[in-house]
Amino acid sequence: MLRLIRVVIVLSLVWCAYWYAAGYGLRSGVIGWFESQRLRGWQADYATISTSGFPLSHKTLLTNPALADPSNGTAWQADWLELDSPAIWPGRQTVRFSETPQRLSYLDRHLILQAQKMEALLHLQPGVALTLNQMSVTANRWTISDGTGPMLGAEDLTLAMVQTDRPDTYTYDIEAGHFTLGDDLRRLLGSSTALPHSFETLKLDTTIQFDKPWNRSALEERRPQPTKIDLALAEMHWGALRLFATGQLLVDELGVPTGEIALKAENWREMLTMAHNAGAIPTQAVNPAERVLSMLAGLGGNPQALDVQLNFRDGYVALGPIPLGPAPRMILR
Repeated sequence: MLRLIRVVIVLSLVWCAYWYAAGYGLRSGVIGWFESQRLRGWQADYATISTSGFPLSHKTLLTNPALADPSNGTAWQADWLELDSPAIWPGRQTVRFSETPQRLSYLDRHLILQAQKMEALLHLQPGVALTLNQMSVTANRWTISDGTGPMLGAEDLTLAMVQTDRPDTYTYDIEAGHFTLGDDLRRLLGSSTALPHSFETLKLDTTIQFDKPWNRSALEERRPQPTKIDLALAEMHWGALRLFATGQLLVDELGVPTGEIALKAENWREMLTMAHNAGAIPTQAVNPAERVLSMLAGLGGNPQALDVQLNFRDGYVALGPIPLGPAPRMILR
């Protein structure tokens, strides 16, 4: 019995030493990462950093964290941020965000994100590269505003990024329940007052291949760039408006996509009006586009439903036979 007590005491002392050493290493790693970002020209600040969670986890709390990348004009700051990981392996992190307003900036645009129980799960593979195996973000009710009022929000949010058998390929699942546009965006789109306040369905299921895996170099060097996008399904259901999309795109080293995306749209005339009001389609192209789309819809037997393709060729995009202009460059900065 005495021998067993001695063994328990020795193991407890070893575990205590490991916990404190691992906690110190984790805290030092966070401090070192902030310092390295400052050396790269970023703003990377926090007020205090502390560690708790003994004996089964490490909880690292940063108060008033702020990050800003001058190369692309993006910035983020919050009242606090907590990193929580099992003591046995710090590569399985749960990142919890403050429920008080988080401030986002892009160039001269400033936004406020407020979310309830927002947290991110981050699973990294063991090794120096810290390759991303899985990342997800979940939240209850959230809103994004520009200071004058809500721009968009939802009752919940699920974003998941999971590595496949290929190290450079990830699946993405995105879903927002009761997604809502703010009044300004509704007016910008010219959406009908008959449309409900929120979307019944808004989801995305896709697989993206990159030119390299996502790991620590994505923050320290450059972002992985997409080379192939396999869109299994994108679905939007907003009152009488329904939109489905599926297809595949190849993306070259300049970010130019090539391929086809099949679209099925119900009540497409309302969508055409909204696209025009948003500036996506010039005024002089609206009437010709409506005539051609009416003809295409008539061929399908339902004048209110449209089955067409978005064709990406030679740096341009067309909706069926209707040219829309230069294709967007798919470059992550």
